[in-house]
Amino acid sequence: MSVGRRRGAQVIASVMACLVLAGCASGPPRSPSGGGPTGDRALAERLADQSVDYLADTLRRAGFRVETPTVAVSSESGDEDEGTVGSRTTRNVIAQTDSGRTDEVVLSGAHLDSVAEGPGINDDGSGVAANLEIALRLGADAPVTNAVRFVWFGAEEEGLVGSQEYVQGLSDGQRGDIALMLNSDMIASPNAGYFVYDGDGSDPGSTEEAAAGSGTIERLLVDRLASLGVPAQPTPFNGDSDYSPFVDAGIPTGGVFTGDAPSMTPEQASLWGGRPGVPFDVCYHQACDTTSNIDRVAYERMLNALAYGVGAFAADLNGLPPRAERS
Repeated sequence: MSVGRRRGAQVIASVMACLVLAGCASGPPRSPSGGGPTGDRALAERLADQSVDYLADTLRRAGFRVETPTVAVSSESGDEDEGTVGSRTTRNVIAQTDSGRTDEVVLSGAHLDSVAEGPGINDDGSGVAANLEIALRLGADAPVTNAVRFVWFGAEEEGLVGSQEYVQGLSDGQRGDIALMLNSDMIASPNAGYFVYDGDGSDPGSTEEAAAGSGTIERLLVDRLASLGVPAQPTPFNGDSDYSPFVDAGIPTGGVFTGDAPSMTPEQASLWGGRPGVPFDVCYHQACDTTSNIDRVAYERMLNALAYGVGAFAADLNGLPPRAERS
């Protein structure tokens, strides 16, 4: 197990403390040194468990009922060290408001893991922190019309394992009860773009067709960013984040994104004030993806847009298919 994966296992605790609570500017704490592949793997699993437990305990103290189902991750799914055999597990974290209709659920999701090469503060500590902040501000007994479900998925970087297992584990009725899914994956890139997922099918790069109602999600998020003085552009649905299993299941889907490895164009730089010819996140999937690798202004804007989306749809699903039309 690499040092990078050991660091990645600590993302949740460091990001909660730094982004949500304290606003610190230093990198995540170092892991204690391990003793070879077996010891390192055991250490990584302990740290991952501690991260999930921290998140679950924080939500429970806020009054949420929390589930942390275990998901199997086969060695074929990920980047296990050479010579390792068998499988390991990860956990999802699920919390839902006690209030609101449970057959018209607004689901907000982010992924808990990072790649082995980096600690993953932007990818996806930023989304994890945003999801937690919204949950804590909303509260378990929020005055909402539609229930809000917050999900933190494990093993996204190993093939969307947590989100795939989550969606596949739902019955037809349970899938129909989800009115929409909002995805937050990388929302604080240092050379930030302001992207909203392509719900209306206008982006030629989309390889997945979003369900009816996804255009409504896109328009609401675009309008919210515009109200903050930020013009947004569409980003394609192409199977590279936890939205994909929901799109495949025919659930209306959307979300926000600040960009990863591609470089910002001169036209985009004129819109957003960034650096043309430079990747949106120069530390994407690298060891430098620490708390010094985030744009706090972009993070606050995307958090604002995401929170607005959650709140708006929790109050009113106008423009989305009603329950009777969802299989």
